[in-house]
Formats: sequence, C-alpha cells, structure tokens
Amino acid sequence: MLRLGEVAETLARRGGLEPRDVVPPAPPRDVIAADGDALERWLDAAAEWLGVEAESVATTYAEIEGALEASGPAIWRLPDDPARGRRCLAVLGGGGGALTVIGPDGGRRRIATRAVRDALTAPLVAMVDGRIQSILDTAAVAPSRRERAREVLLQKRHGQIALEGCWILRPHPGASFTRQALKARVHWLALRMIAAHAAQYGLMLAAWWTLGRGALDGRYDPGWLAAWALLLVTAIPFRLMSSWAESLLSLRVGRLLKQRLLFGTFRLRPETIRHEGSGELLGRVIESEVVESLMTTGGFSSLMAIVEIVTVGWMLAQGPGGLLHAGILASWTFVSLGAAWRYFQRRRVWTAERLGLTRELVERMVGHRTRLAQQAPERWHQGEDVSVDRYLATAKEVDHAAVTLSTSMGRGWIVVGLAGLVPAFLHTQLSPEAIAVSLGAILLADRALQKLTGGFLALGDAAIAWRVVGPLFHAASDVEPPGVPGLASDEKAALDPRAPAAPLIESHDVSYRHPGRAAPVLEGCDVAIHARDQILLEGPSGGGKSTLASVLTGLRSADSGLLLLRGLDRRTLGGSAWRRRVVSAPQFHENHIMTGSFGFNLLMGRAWPPNAEDLKEAESVCRELGLGPLLERMPSGMAQVVGETGWQLSHGERSRMYIARALLQKADLVILDESFASLDPENLDRALRCVMQRAETLLVIAHP
Repeated sequence: MLRLGEVAETLARRGGLEPRDVVPPAPPRDVIAADGDALERWLDAAAEWLGVEAESVATTYAEIEGALEASGPAIWRLPDDPARGRRCLAVLGGGGGALTVIGPDGGRRRIATRAVRDALTAPLVAMVDGRIQSILDTAAVAPSRRERAREVLLQKRHGQIALEGCWILRPHPGASFTRQALKARVHWLALRMIAAHAAQYGLMLAAWWTLGRGALDGRYDPGWLAAWALLLVTAIPFRLMSSWAESLLSLRVGRLLKQRLLFGTFRLRPETIRHEGSGELLGRVIESEVVESLMTTGGFSSLMAIVEIVTVGWMLAQGPGGLLHAGILASWTFVSLGAAWRYFQRRRVWTAERLGLTRELVERMVGHRTRLAQQAPERWHQGEDVSVDRYLATAKEVDHAAVTLSTSMGRGWIVVGLAGLVPAFLHTQLSPEAIAVSLGAILLADRALQKLTGGFLALGDAAIAWRVVGPLFHAASDVEPPGVPGLASDEKAALDPRAPAAPLIESHDVSYRHPGRAAPVLEGCDVAIHARDQILLEGPSGGGKSTLASVLTGLRSADSGLLLLRGLDRRTLGGSAWRRRVVSAPQFHENHIMTGSFGFNLLMGRAWPPNAEDLKEAESVCRELGLGPLLERMPSGMAQVVGETGWQLSHGERSRMYIARALLQKADLVILDESFASLDPENLDRALRCVMQRAETLLVIAHP
C-alpha cells in the first residue's frame, strides 16, 4: 500500500489513459491504517493529480468473477494480511478465466480469476466454511461433487452480499473528448460500419446488375437467378454488421457526450447560473437531447451517403456518359449542399426565435404570481404578439427553403442526370445494357443525394443546438486544481507546521471583480480567522459580504491576492478538499431543496448512502434546531420526500434545514449567510445555541 501512488500511475499509463507525467506521493500511513473512506479520498486526489478519474464501485459475491475481468484498469483492495499488512491488486484487464495484473516489479502477470476471487472473499468464506463442511459431511456428498456443492451453498449464503474496495480508473470527464473517443474505440466502429455498408451496397448493385443483365439478354436460366439470390443472401450479414456497428457507435458516442455535458453542468461557474433564468436552463436541457440524436443520426447518414455517391459516381464514369456524367453528379452534389446551407441559415434564425419564445414563456410562468400582483392587467400580454409575429415570419422562410430543397434538389437531379446522357445518345450507339446501368445509377444517385441532404440538415440542426449546449461541453474542461494527494485526508488535523495559534484561514490583499463590472466588489481584503473563532460580519447590502463568503469557500476564485487555509493555498490543497473544510449556507435565494428525501437533503454534502450513525446525528441536529415537530409530522420521517413534488417546507424550516446541512459536513469553518433572518425569536435563540455549540469555527453574515 505504501507504493499505491506508483501503482496508480503505472496502471493508468499501461491502461492507455495517458495520465500526466507525474507520480503521486505515497499515501500517509494514517490513511493506510484508517477506514476505506480515507483511502477513497486519497485515491480520488491521486487520480485528479494524474488527470484521470477513480470511480469506487461495489459488486456482489455472485458477480465478483465477472466484475474482476471487466474492471481493468482498476485497483482492488485485498483483505488485510497479519504478516504483510494492507495490500492491493492492480488489474489491467481480464478474460477467459484469467486476469492481467501488475506485479511488484512493474511487470505483467497472469493470474487465475478464481484465485483472486478466493483471496478477496476469504473473510466471508471463513465465517461459514466450517458449517458448510459439516453440512457436506452430514449429507455424505461424494468427493467429486463436494467442491461444486460447496460453491452452491456459498452462493446461496453470500450471493447478494456487497463487496467494496474496488476503484476503476478511467479518463477524466473533462479530458480531451477525442482521447475519450479513441479509448472507447469509436474510430474502429466507424471504420467497420463504413466497410460493412460499402460491401453491402456493392453486393446489392452486383445482384441487380446480374438480374438486369440476364433480363436484357433474354436469359432466365437457373444459373443467373441463383447468382442473383446468392448475392442478395451474401449482403444480409454485411447489412446486419453495419446496423450493429451503427447502433453500438451511437450508444458509445451518446454515452460520452451525456457524461461530458453532465460533468460540464456541474462545472458551470456560479455567475453563469445566476445570470441565466429558468427558461435559459430549460433550453439547454432540450437542446442537449437534440445534439445527441441529430449529431449521431446526421453524421451516420452523411457518411453512408458519401459512400453511395462515390460508388454511383464510379458507375457513371464507367457508363456511356463517362467522366462528364460523373462531373455533373459532383456539381449537383455541391448545388444540393448549397441549398441545404441556405436552409440551415434560415433554420438558425428560426431556432433562435423559438428558444426566445420558450425562455420568455418559462420566465412568465415562473413569475406569474408576481406579475399578477405588481403589473397592471392591460400590460400582462404586452409584447407577446410582436414575438409571435416575428416567429411566424421566420417559420415561413424556413418552410420555403425546406420545400425548395426537398422538391427541386431531389427531383431536379433526375432531369440533369438524364440530360447528361444526351451527348452519348447523339454520338454513339448505346446498348440496352449501358442504358440500363446509367438509368439505375441515376436513380441510386437520387436516393444518395436525398440521404446526403437529410444528413447535412440533421448535422445543421445539431450545430444550431450546439450554440446553446456548447458552453456545457467546454465547461467540462475547466478542471479545478487537483491538490497534492495525502493533504486532502481529513485525518490530517494540522496541515500548517507553524504554531497552533496560526490562523485557520487568512487572506492577503484579495480582490475580486464581478464579470462585466468595472469596479471591484472586494479590493485589498485582509482577513484572519483563527480556530474556534465566532465572528459576526455586518454591512450594508451590496457591500461584498456574500462575495467574500463565496471566495472563502472556493466557489469564486480571487482575481488577485493570496488566500491560505492552514498555510496552504487552494492549488496545493485541491478544490474538493478546500470545500470539505470550509462550507457555507448561502443566502436563501441561492440555496435549494432537492427533490429527494429529507435525509438526503441533510447529508448530501457529507455521505450518501448514509449509515445509521449519520442518520442518528442528522436527527439530533434537527431536533436541536427545533425541527423535531416537523420530523414527527412527516409520515416517513427522515425518508420523507420533500421539494416541489413532495412535502412542502416553510421558509423557516428551509432555513434551519440549510443550517443543519452545513453543520453536518463537520467542516473546519462554517459560514452562515443571513441564515437567521427568517426565524422567529424562539427558533432564533434555539438555532444560535445549536450553531455555536456544534460549529468549531463560525462566521455569521447579517445586516446591521
């Protein structure tokens, strides 16, 4: 375990994850000796340092062999050995009943999967092995069937028991999307799909050429019909292979895209979310689905159409029209794409109008009660007709461009393609076979052109939607500082080697300016907060109190100056470790009740799923804050669903729940931003006593 940092780096590099050229330091001995949570936090920090992700997964006794072979690259924690202490196993991959692991010397080894399973499950098996052997002896099971019977009994006894201690290494969601796609072998699937489609298309052409040749020659003997049927049957496996590759490719690309967009959503800066209304956020959600479906559909359709057009172009070049006929096809292809581009330009304007109507409608619905109370009735629908008229005008232009594209471009090619045969008719004597081949190629080109323009339009719609979704995709690459592994451990009580009287958190000449504003809201700010301090920060609205709180908690990064926590800056300690040590309950309008259980809303910043001790402590904090009667009223107690679709909480109950959420994270510093403003005197006194007793260091922000 002391070489775990080296093991993680070697595993990530051998697993093709392309980590940073660094080696994490060895985990501290107190992390190794602690429980699994401390080791998991260290592995998360080490993975971030390497630029990859370590996902903790659990499996069951019944599924552990399959999980072992499918987990690589992964780190498995082995049961403790009295002689060698805590150990781990680095798995690169597996299959066929064996695992490829990294040995102590860095070399690859092959180990039987069942042997590793036995080592991982040894403590479970030892608990009941004696009883199982006694049962087998009593039943007089034959020696040849004894091992099989023992395995069945173990499966019955331990089959659904969860086994933890596995961390799968994979590319970071914010890493290069191209690298993630290559890791998922997307390029091989695309090549397989194109090759299978080209083969299937060629076989179909050959089949109908064979049937047409026999018909034009007046021969319907069994040989020609058998060849035609054989070619059609041979094309079926290629068609299935193409469909299979296309489906699998769509699933993999969609999974990677959804993962990155979701990760980017969590990486959006608070200023971005604050300045976007509900309609804007809803538009991003809707357009993200459009990007996933149209990008894959349009891309695949365009690829297939290009293969078909190239094939048809070769056929036309071999026919009586020669290269001139193939050149006409190429020219008409560009004309069709030009018409599609015209449609795309109008579609982009129409989409902007549509999203504008959506945003306006959602914002009006959200603020409907406020508008009824504060706005005169004659102004309720002011401006709506203008927006609708503008939308209808752009919709007419889009429809006109779509009709032109679908009718003129598709059917127009047939006229142009037939005109391309006129020179050959005038100068040469064409055979029926040549005429038939050229006519067939013209019809196939018509279908390919329609497929190409349809795919191009789908890609165009995806590109339009990308203008809305793109910020989420790019926000995923805004990775916060990973921090040095080992420093993020909660067991490290004092990170600063200086005297215990040193400040817990301190800032020197910190300045911050909101985006789009000229004057800074914080300028030359110096703060020193010591452990066990209880500070009240008062000031007028707009004076920068909440901004200072967000800078101290790491939600905002200072434009200049130095901010230290126990003597370490945020880049050294890491963003996630910083936020675990400094937590806040923001102002009411910036805090939220999630649709979930009451217990989830309390413990979401601590651990989930919780254990019995977590739930007991959460209930104790709630009762100290005066939420005991609420728990008693809710039928399901801590498991009661709250939020917009569940149990509704009052303003004061929400405020106290936010306070409890912050206290339960057990941070070094707790910041409460106007959390007591909505409480009556009795509940205010009760909440203050709870907070001052439970918060190790406290900063309360309030108006004078």
